[in-house]
Amino acid sequence: MTVITIFSILISVSFSVGAQILLKHGMSNMPVDSAGWFSVSYSVLTNGFVILGLASYGMSMMVWLYVLSKVDVSRAYPFVGLGFIGTMVFAHYFLNEAITIPKIVGTLLIVVGVILLAK
Repeated sequence: MTVITIFSILISVSFSVGAQILLKHGMSNMPVDSAGWFSVSYSVLTNGFVILGLASYGMSMMVWLYVLSKVDVSRAYPFVGLGFIGTMVFAHYFLNEAITIPKIVGTLLIVVGVILLAK
């Protein structure tokens, strides 16, 4: 794998992590349970954070398509697991989610798996 391909994978994963954080932030104060389907749909589709999150997913997909044109999916896909690390860290800092011992252990196991599959 070339440096450009690895960099592209990391960019794709970063966009995906950003999308998760933006979507969660956008949906955090959404009255999904108490409103009707149309009202919820309108609120979701006009929420700036949700729109940015969806755009971030779109960017992630575009970069990922480039990656797939260069590398076997079985070599590239394990790197997607790195998104768990980014999501945990950014959720802690931007959404005030707790980082617990089980989350750390689980994330370290994912990292070990990514390292093993990437070789």
